[in-house]
Amino acid sequence: MYSKTNLHFFSKPVEPERLFECLPNSMRPSGSPGDSSGKIPSSNSHSDHHNNSAEDAVYTTPTLIPPRILPLLHDLALQMVQAGNQQQLQRIYRDTRSPVLEESLRKLGVEKLSKEDVQKMQWEVLEAKIGNWIHFMRIAVKLLFAGERKVCDQIFEGFDSLMDQCFAEVTAGSVAVLLSFGDAIAKSKRSPEKLFVLLDMYEIMRELHSEIEALFRGKACNEIRESALGLTKRLAQTAKETFGDFEEAVEKDATKTAVADGTVHPLTSYVINYVKFLFDYQSTLKQLFQEFESGGDSNSQLAAVTMRIMQALQTNLDGKSKQYRDTSLTHLFLMNNIHYMVRSVRRSEAKDLLGDDWVQRHRRIVQQHANQYKRIAWAKILQCLSVQGLTSSGGGSAVSADGGNSSGVSRAIIKDRLKTFNIQFEELHQRQSQWTVPDTELRESLRLAVAEVLLPAYRSFIKRFGPLVENGKNPQKYIRYTPEDLEHMLGEFFEGKTLNEPRR
Repeated sequence: MYSKTNLHFFSKPVEPERLFECLPNSMRPSGSPGDSSGKIPSSNSHSDHHNNSAEDAVYTTPTLIPPRILPLLHDLALQMVQAGNQQQLQRIYRDTRSPVLEESLRKLGVEKLSKEDVQKMQWEVLEAKIGNWIHFMRIAVKLLFAGERKVCDQIFEGFDSLMDQCFAEVTAGSVAVLLSFGDAIAKSKRSPEKLFVLLDMYEIMRELHSEIEALFRGKACNEIRESALGLTKRLAQTAKETFGDFEEAVEKDATKTAVADGTVHPLTSYVINYVKFLFDYQSTLKQLFQEFESGGDSNSQLAAVTMRIMQALQTNLDGKSKQYRDTSLTHLFLMNNIHYMVRSVRRSEAKDLLGDDWVQRHRRIVQQHANQYKRIAWAKILQCLSVQGLTSSGGGSAVSADGGNSSGVSRAIIKDRLKTFNIQFEELHQRQSQWTVPDTELRESLRLAVAEVLLPAYRSFIKRFGPLVENGKNPQKYIRYTPEDLEHMLGEFFEGKTLNEPRR
């Protein structure tokens, strides 16, 4: 019993503050010590951050039992083994050290949570707990289990199988609590937003893999090593399936909410933000693909997945665009959404992966939709300003060769043309001022493209045929706008104004 008294006397749980002091500065909590309510710098250790700081960071193994006591405990252990009391020694060691280790983790904030507990939790709560779990895993492996291994190795020096057996028994309960939470997440209902936390969890398990293998060496620790590896594989599998679900969900997204003004659809911004966020995890994703297709080019696999997601989005947007009764709005909607995709890709790391070809091809698609919009929306009104059909009743030429003589053109036809033009332009202005082109540059270039076709045609028409109306009664009834008025009104198109807003 002497050994139990000594071991028990010097076995105290490690306070969270002491553990935090053993961490690299970048990983210490910002709030009060031991605060696990989100103050812990949860390891969203996306690949680059993780590669730069987590693996190179210096951890100080905590002293779990005073070093001067360890030789004494080693001697006592030796005496007990020699006296044939090995099983009693194992039991004393396990019963003393195991609860202390579990208590250290409990004080840190580690909870025993079942799969059912996890399923009932709101996503925000669960996300915070996952962030903390990642931090706890690092502290447990790099500090507590490493410290425990050190103590165990010194006390049982010379008895390798006993050393491994005791270490396995002391840590088994704590490891089980930590891994069971990870398992509950890996087996919980899949959803797109879980992909990133699954990647975070997979990342930490990959990061700790070599240390787990080194600490839990020997036959006695086989089961623990296999459990950790099993969790890593399950997280990889669930992340891969979640990826597949996301691609399918994008293509099949059936939200009927059409954006009335033809602007960027919420689905587009959601998918693009999702893809941009994925690029924070590039190296993790490449590692993940290698789990399933070793030897494949993980770069091209990531490019292929990203392209498929982009294609799924385009397919869905094509479907959504057909909800518009006005075909010119269909093209404006597709122009806006594909432009948003192109601009986002060009400004992110996705550009290197998808390549210039993808960017150029999609820029052409944006231009095609802009041209189609212009053709469909303005064809009818430009017809009003055409000289075709402006012939005299005798069938003579509408305009003389020098363009200055309008004899032979009926004043009534000109009045009718101008009246139709005014009605159509006002309708276009009222409707398309409510449409939206959110990108300033694109909006300006579209207005300019319309102005370049409309204004010269209007100026030319007024110059040729205006005198016929100006010499009659109420000319302002027909020539309602100057070219400058039209230009000003074009400046109000695509602003997404509501109907009752006064014209600026």
